[in-house]
Amino acid sequence: MASTEINTFEIIIIGGGPAGLSTALHIAKITPYLIPKIIILEKSKYPRPKLCGGGLTVDAELLLKRLGLDVNEIPYRLANSVSLEYEGKGLTLKPKNQHALKVIQRDEFDHWLAMKARERGIEIRENSPVQQVKSENGVVTVETNSTTYHGRIIVGSDGSNGITRDQLLPGQRLKTARLLEAREREIPGSLQNNDHAIFDFSPISSGVSGYTWDFPSMANGELERCIGIFDNNLQAGKKRPPLRNVLLHEMQSTHNDPSEIKLQGHPLRLYSLFKPISNPGVLLVGDSAGSDPLFGEGISLALGYGHVAAKTIKKSFESMNFEFKDYKRAILSSSLGQTLIIRKIIAEILYTFDRRWFQRIIWHGLIPIVKAAGWIFVLNWAKRLK
Repeated sequence: MASTEINTFEIIIIGGGPAGLSTALHIAKITPYLIPKIIILEKSKYPRPKLCGGGLTVDAELLLKRLGLDVNEIPYRLANSVSLEYEGKGLTLKPKNQHALKVIQRDEFDHWLAMKARERGIEIRENSPVQQVKSENGVVTVETNSTTYHGRIIVGSDGSNGITRDQLLPGQRLKTARLLEAREREIPGSLQNNDHAIFDFSPISSGVSGYTWDFPSMANGELERCIGIFDNNLQAGKKRPPLRNVLLHEMQSTHNDPSEIKLQGHPLRLYSLFKPISNPGVLLVGDSAGSDPLFGEGISLALGYGHVAAKTIKKSFESMNFEFKDYKRAILSSSLGQTLIIRKIIAEILYTFDRRWFQRIIWHGLIPIVKAAGWIFVLNWAKRLK
């Protein structure tokens, strides 16, 4: 059915995940007069299923806290320590007087964040899949199956499979990483440490540019493990075993019968220094702009994108200039951009030199250096986000 109803909003946010909601919440915080001029179009209805490990880092929690939000309002499990290892050796991070990760379910997290946005007066329209987007002569147009929206700004937060980048930045598709994920009931007395998360980089030597993960999790009051594998795809083109086989092999020592686990997969668009993230009237945030090439981490970076996008939008209304030529520079000069660049560099080194001897030097011989670099350059970037 063609669009019939016509609505006008200054800011049209496509996608009601963490990046889009963060953008709206940050706009509400720093430019409250724009609240009635914002519309978020979410293709599904909350709470909707979403594949995601669900690990909230300290950066994500800090950004939520700055917005006056308490993620403890939804169910979670704590990972009090995190191991990064290769062939059984590596380093363990256990922050003093603090947990390492807070693991949530994405359907609950996104629903909660949407409710908080609505409480602050932000309009969200669910079941509104976007079919077409345009930006012409200073006016943006968004069409759903029943409604046409006109405005000044489109914020593309529709994720790796969204249409905003494809339609408004044609020919600028980002490189795609691969992920597989599964959840299983935690078995009492199993080999798993129930408050410990593991990132295992052993698959690098199998041709996988990434790692397997094993997080404590919880769904519907039941204790679970969230398990999965991330492949940056840096070695695409080389002969590699199927991703599923690598994950099942890595799980054999800690999971009773991994062959019966149901795996689900999804692509992830990775950030590139050389791809645009804006056009006149258009900003991309979150996975639409590009995700973390090292870990594939999404939530904290999505929240950070929202912070920078909101500041850029504020300046655009102050100057009445909606070209957004400086948006990429704003991202790159922020601590968010700095961590993306550093993670990109680390990923290129770590995943390119996949020989066992090199990986053993990194993970077995340079642990103090790796640990220091992680704390300084990879984590704690939200503290510096201004």
